[in-house]
Order: sequence, then structure tokens, then C-alpha cells
Amino acid sequence: MPEKSFHLDIVTPERLLFSGEVTSVVAPGVKGYFGVMANHQPMIAALSPGVLRVEGAGGGQTVMAVSGGFFEVSDNRAIVLADTAELAQEIDVPRARAAWQRAKDRLMGRLKTDEKLDVDRARAALLRAAARLKAAGQIKDA
Repeated sequence: MPEKSFHLDIVTPERLLFSGEVTSVVAPGVKGYFGVMANHQPMIAALSPGVLRVEGAGGGQTVMAVSGGFFEVSDNRAIVLADTAELAQEIDVPRARAAWQRAKDRLMGRLKTDEKLDVDRARAALLRAAARLKAAGQIKDA
């Protein structure tokens, strides 16, 4: 029996990152990861920084880092409107590792600047960098 599929588009402000038939998607929601398969009930969910995994209808998996956005599914179609998204193979690992270390150092008070520390901004930067490193297979999922 053939697997059921649905159409998925992943869009950022810069480009259409993915468009095709898929059998499942696992996405980082603000309340935790969630999965969607064919014929899912209509829903809208806010995304947080994390790894988005797509199982293609023809086989194969596409992995990417997203920094936030929204996920909508209805009528056997889904769309991800991502603030930013990068395919795993496009991630500049040294740059992501440097951003992760910089955010970590900032939160731990190791970076001395004249500016007052914006903790929320530093935490968000750390989460975005960690998502990029996870998608690239550089660190394990938490």
C-alpha cells in the first residue's frame, strides 16, 4: 500500500526553500516538537528555533534549521513561514559555532562590553546557533 503524502512549502522572506510531496514533518513548536502526517487536522502553530525534519514522499530526508515562524496545515497541504531557514548542508559550521560560543560567553558574563546585557536577545542567539549546529549534525539533540 503506498504511503499517503501531502504537499509542503517552506518559505522564508528571501526564498522558497522547499516545495514538494512529503509523508511527514517534525517541527519545533514553541510548546515542543510536533509531527504532521497526511490528512492532519487543520492547525496553526508558532515555531521556535530548532531543527525541522521532512520525510520526502519518494524517500529521503531533508533537515534544516529554522529560527522561528509559523506552521499551518489544512486540506492536506502545509506551509512553513520561517523567519529564517537553512538546509543542513548549507550551514556554515564554523560561523554557527562562533555565534554559539559568543552567545554563551555573553550569557556567562565573559564578554565585556559597554552595553547592558540583553539576556533575552543573548538566549535567542544561543538557541538559533544551537539549532544550526544540531541541523548540521555537530551537536546532539537536547
